[in-house]
Amino acid sequence: MIRETLISSSSSSSSPGPSVEAPQEDAWIESHRRLFPEWQSLKQSSPPPISISISRVNQFDAARLDVEMSGMLKEQLVKVFSLMKPGILFQYEPELDAFLEFLIWRFSIWVDKPTPGNALMNLRYRDERAVDLLGKEIRTGLEGPGLTNSQKLWYCFSIVGGQYIWARLQSFSAFRRWGDSEQRSLARWAWVLIQRLEGFYKAAASVNLLIFLYSGRYRSLIERILKARLVYGSPHMNRAVSFEYMNRQLVWNEFSEMLLVLLPLLNSSSIKKFLLPFSKDKSPGSSGDDTACPICLANPTIPFVAVPCQHRYCYYCLRTRCAATPQFRCARCNEPVMAVQRHGLPPSKTAKD
Repeated sequence: MIRETLISSSSSSSSPGPSVEAPQEDAWIESHRRLFPEWQSLKQSSPPPISISISRVNQFDAARLDVEMSGMLKEQLVKVFSLMKPGILFQYEPELDAFLEFLIWRFSIWVDKPTPGNALMNLRYRDERAVDLLGKEIRTGLEGPGLTNSQKLWYCFSIVGGQYIWARLQSFSAFRRWGDSEQRSLARWAWVLIQRLEGFYKAAASVNLLIFLYSGRYRSLIERILKARLVYGSPHMNRAVSFEYMNRQLVWNEFSEMLLVLLPLLNSSSIKKFLLPFSKDKSPGSSGDDTACPICLANPTIPFVAVPCQHRYCYYCLRTRCAATPQFRCARCNEPVMAVQRHGLPPSKTAKD
């Protein structure tokens, strides 16, 4: 290095032109002292949060599963009071719903555990305000602390208490008929205020839904206000919901609806005639052949007989079958029925009646 300095100094002295001063020996030390704090601040600065995408379908399914879970608990609780006075639980239905929602909140969110729907969908609540303070701990974008105690309490007040107060207020206003009061009365003014608040909330919820469908964050207004975001609990775990039973239920529903459409179009008497040879009870002397109606298999109160086979029928069964099928055949002997006669009366008197 000394040689290079001497060579450069000799060349600069030999070459004509203005002289250039050599840098000082401690110039790099001064530059290091000046740039070291900036480099240290850049090194310790937290990286930007990793953008993650949470499935919107999972979040909606989690909310639906929570509703179904509360409905199942409500159904079991109603069965406990099934022997009490009818309609007694209808008066306290808002209190019952609030109690069940409080139980779900107490044993899930308050103890830093996901709700049943969120657990099945591999979701948990995260405090989005503390994500920027993580620093070097960000690896997958799913890190972050759970909700604080204040967030949990506000969540309980808004979800449990808010729904209860709103349900009670609506039932009280409907029972007192505030909407039918005079125009300038206090009840009318309160009813108009309730309607406007409900419309404003629905409009805000619709806007929040559009934003959620675009960004995938904050499923409801309460979550957006509290900055409580749903993220995956484990990055390598799939949702634990099986659609096997749902598909089976859908198949049976479609099959039952198809039967409800096709069965009225079939002729039951023709089917019975077709299955009669395969029946176990085919003997003419079997019990009930002479007393029971072969169509409805009941004992006719006013028996009528078919001519010429003289087998007894109910009047309504025999008349409807003869009107529906002009060439009706007896269900017992498969002979064509020519006329209908009251049991025990001659044909002439029956015709006159």
